[in-house]
Amino acid sequence: MFCVTSLEPPHTFSFKVTDEEFDELAESEGFQPAPYLARAKWVLVTDSSRLSKKDLKNYLQQSYELIKSKIPKKQLKEMGLL
Repeated sequence: MFCVTSLEPPHTFSFKVTDEEFDELAESEGFQPAPYLARAKWVLVTDSSRLSKKDLKNYLQQSYELIKSKIPKKQLKEMGLL
């Protein structure tokens, strides 16, 4: 899991960020520490207009890579990700 989104309005979503980005984003308008996942450096986007499509794409790609980097190589191979 690298992104979580709500299916019901208001549409919000959460993703993992680097330690440095977490501190900056968590204090920015339209963002907050993600409930239950903040200790793992996840942010909740409450106002998606604060992100450009390019920035959102970059954050989601980075989140995917951060999560993937923690999965053991054997498991990645079994999942066909190597």
